[in-house]
Amino acid sequence: MSDQDQNQSVTDTDAGDNTDNTDNTHTSSTDTDPSVVQSGDDDTGNDDSSTNDDTSTNQPSVPSSTPSSSTVSPAGFVKPAALGLPYGSQGSIQDPFLPQWPSQGPIFLDTGACICALREPPPDNDQNKMQWRCQGNATDNIYIGNGGKWYAPDHDISDTKSLPVEDGSDPPKTDATFISQGKGGLVDLGTVNPDPLSLQDQACTGLNQTSFSTSYYRAGVELAANQTPVAAAPCYLAGAIPIKLQNETSWLDEGCHQGFFCESSYMILPERKANLADSSVGPSNTINTLPQYCTPVEPCVKARLGGASCAVPGLFDGRIQGMGPFEPTMCTPGFYCPHDSYPPQEIVCPKGSYCPPGSQKPIKCSAGSHCPEKAQNETILVPFGILILVDVLAILLLLFLRFYGSAALSRRSHQSYLPKRIHMTDKSAGYKNLEDDDVEMAPLEARITPIQRAPTGFQAAIDEQYLYDSGVEGAIDLDSSAELRAFVDSMKRAVQTSNFGLSFGFSELSFHPRGTTKPILSHISGSIPSGSLVGVMGGSGAGKSTFVNVLMGRSSHTGGSVRVNGVAGKIKQYKKIIGYVPQDDIVLPELTVRENILHSARVRLPSNWSDKDIQKHADAVVDCLELSHVRDSRVGSVAKPIISGGQRKRVSIGIELAAAPMALFLDEPTSGLDATAASSIMKMLKALSHLGISIIVIIHQPRIEIFEMIDSLILLGNGRLIYQGKESEVQDYFENLGFDFPKYANAGDVVTDIITGNGRPYKRVGDVSKDALINNWEAITAQHQPKLEVQASTTEMASLRVTIKHRGAPWPRQIYHCLNRALLQQYRTKASFWFEMGVSAFGGFLIGLAQNGQKGVNFHGFFLNDYELLSSAIDYQSVPQMSLLVCISIGLISSSPGVRVFGEEYLIHRREAESGHNVFAYYIAKIVSTLPRMIFSCFHFTTMFILLATPVIPYLASFICNLLYFYCIYGLASVVSMLSRQEDGPLLAVMASLIVGVLSGSAPPLKKADSWHVGWLWRSSPGVWLAEIYFGRNVEPWGFLYDTHHAARATGFALDAFAKDLLSLLLIGTVYRVLAYGVLVLGGRVKRR
Repeated sequence: MSDQDQNQSVTDTDAGDNTDNTDNTHTSSTDTDPSVVQSGDDDTGNDDSSTNDDTSTNQPSVPSSTPSSSTVSPAGFVKPAALGLPYGSQGSIQDPFLPQWPSQGPIFLDTGACICALREPPPDNDQNKMQWRCQGNATDNIYIGNGGKWYAPDHDISDTKSLPVEDGSDPPKTDATFISQGKGGLVDLGTVNPDPLSLQDQACTGLNQTSFSTSYYRAGVELAANQTPVAAAPCYLAGAIPIKLQNETSWLDEGCHQGFFCESSYMILPERKANLADSSVGPSNTINTLPQYCTPVEPCVKARLGGASCAVPGLFDGRIQGMGPFEPTMCTPGFYCPHDSYPPQEIVCPKGSYCPPGSQKPIKCSAGSHCPEKAQNETILVPFGILILVDVLAILLLLFLRFYGSAALSRRSHQSYLPKRIHMTDKSAGYKNLEDDDVEMAPLEARITPIQRAPTGFQAAIDEQYLYDSGVEGAIDLDSSAELRAFVDSMKRAVQTSNFGLSFGFSELSFHPRGTTKPILSHISGSIPSGSLVGVMGGSGAGKSTFVNVLMGRSSHTGGSVRVNGVAGKIKQYKKIIGYVPQDDIVLPELTVRENILHSARVRLPSNWSDKDIQKHADAVVDCLELSHVRDSRVGSVAKPIISGGQRKRVSIGIELAAAPMALFLDEPTSGLDATAASSIMKMLKALSHLGISIIVIIHQPRIEIFEMIDSLILLGNGRLIYQGKESEVQDYFENLGFDFPKYANAGDVVTDIITGNGRPYKRVGDVSKDALINNWEAITAQHQPKLEVQASTTEMASLRVTIKHRGAPWPRQIYHCLNRALLQQYRTKASFWFEMGVSAFGGFLIGLAQNGQKGVNFHGFFLNDYELLSSAIDYQSVPQMSLLVCISIGLISSSPGVRVFGEEYLIHRREAESGHNVFAYYIAKIVSTLPRMIFSCFHFTTMFILLATPVIPYLASFICNLLYFYCIYGLASVVSMLSRQEDGPLLAVMASLIVGVLSGSAPPLKKADSWHVGWLWRSSPGVWLAEIYFGRNVEPWGFLYDTHHAARATGFALDAFAKDLLSLLLIGTVYRVLAYGVLVLGGRVKRR
């Protein structure tokens, strides 16, 4: 520093003339904001302060008018001890601002907080001119002794007592430093080895630190005026005793701790900013002014107890203030404090970077983020922009597909309704070929013949006109129906045997469930020939459904035997070629008629068929079922039907016919249908039996025309046989028992009344009970043993085994087909998908809004090592509470959709599984199909959450752990859907998600759970692992500033277990799915549908 600059620095510190303009002093801070530095009366009782009205009057204050420093003289100096100050005559090396002795000439404090005085040299010095002496220990009289560092002044001065204390006309020449060697006088320090100076003296620089010197001068003025030397107060709170935070060794080794700013607040006034790099500006803390803690003033106490720092709004650029000149402050949010800079600097965070509290350097914002000047957190905008772009593109794509689909459907509908050209020579249309000369001459009656429409679909197989070919009765004219020919050709290729149907035989069949005292079936014997339509009738509880289930292998019989084609064995081995149509029309409402049938064909037809052949077979089934006009219509649900009930029933039957079955069982196929639809269904089943397929139906109170379509009957009562034989002989059988059938009565209704024990109107005398009917049948069968079915040849059975072996697509292909179907279902339920996305975004918005006020700082701990006393109230719970909110929000978002994945399709799954579909393929496909939904939902939630909450955790880490938690909740909801009724599933899933969310370790804390020895229960919840990720990734980055390990011990969370936590979430979500799969396979669900 030049002489002129130093002179100017000293001159600027004039205590009398420049009190209001002096930079960076305690007094300046006090004058600006009295609430920061407490003030009060002097020891004489005279109130000289100019403070706010609410300031306590018994505290020392800065006088409103300060006498000139020229009055500071040996005669006018009042020693601190005379004022009874707590830092009085003993002084302290930590308080160099307090004058200990009257000045005898110019004095200043250098940048090392050493006191420097212009005085006489040591006695043995060869120079007689005055010398500057600087010593670190301010308690020693600067005019006594010869220790410390010595500097020569710019000019020769013989007398200093006439010079004012702040005179800077002859500053030290710091290019050469001397020390006293006793009688040897002053010697150059560079020639002495080792350095004999103390640590405090080694810090002396001889460069005037104007802010230190100003405080020293003002304290001297106050002492001279017999006032409390507020300018030298080590703490702003009156009477506060400072506590040293670092010793000399720690200071020399570490200096100011990372994340702290060791330059007091009064050095950063606005007018001082431009001069921070000036060599005259030094740190507040040196080895002679070690960092210390001061008792905070009242506003600061409240701020620290609330977890905040001592920052005065509107003053000092909003920066954190220390409670004394030597108290370090945490680097203010929005600023950064380089750890290796000298002098210390607190620099405004530049635009494009952000600086959280305690920053040592600005953190570069990621591309596309919003980081204005003085930003203390990063507002990530790129994911939000991508989110908007993806949503807009998705909506546009959906609108295009909807428009394109509507246009395509309109074209197909228009083409289907175009009138077909009628060929006049078409015999099937009933027209004759007319010659031109016959037109006028022929009578009108001779020229017109009645129009006869050729039967379509399966109706062609039962129309009497087409039951003959070449004079052979019973043959079918396949040329009359192209769709029927296509179906029969597919059946021939799929069955690979000469007979399309299976025959069944059963002897002494019984079924006795465990835990019951009475069997449901007993002593059932009989047979069902192939290619027949068999009706199973009986009253409620007669055992109809049980008999059919046992016969088709859905339930294991506990007694007797069942034969297929005359061969005994396990009936389950034939399930791939046996179809079952339940009473309820169990179809997927989101799919079209053709899509439902085609999926069944792709999964159940022979694996060596090409997809083209499979589609041809499915189209033939659609056409034969007379569903061509609605093939592209969605089926709809029962609550919101799109096609009629009869068409829905045909679709349900078509799903089984798509598998080319050799036997078809139906449970009350006419229930819920009007008379016309019921008759149409039974005619179709009759046609299938004419093709050779065995048809067994459970039927209740059939109409007369339906009853007469049945080839043979199996009548049950109380689980026993009442009759088994041809339908045409049933009336004669009961009439032989004494029952009268009224003329013109429906024989089916009369038979139903008789076998249910209500036959008294038809038999006036005798026993009409079911037991009597059962006994009568047993007596007849005992006399006439039933004729056994013909056993199939070895060749036929070998062909049948080959047919069964090749049935069904391999499981990888089934996964593919099931996945396509599941994704198509989600596409068809777009409203539900977008509603879930909206709820996800709104949930993230709410949680982010709740955390927005913390500006990304949701953790406060104890400062490291020596600075613990500076800590504000710790906050270990904000991060766990934020994790709890995330867990609860994700649980509420995804639990109900997770239930619907399986809960609404359980009956579909059971039907398909019992028909030979691979359960594993179905389950995996459904799991995979939910992944896009989870990813999009997590993307919406995480983006809105991170945008507003701006936590420390990186976006990608938050997204990954949130996605895995979505994965866990979807898995948990799947388990709930397997164990609960459909109507109860969503509510129970929400409750389950709340439970695992509460067990995240926030309240009750994980540490407390460990003390209860139930920590394993908390760690079995996915919420704990998500909370640990959030805790570690939000807290660990503060390890340079806070004791994060103490926080980890106090909460029970680990700081550096990110990979383990992710694997734990993945494992828990997978375990949930394995458990759900096990329940799905076992079918052990406590559920009534």
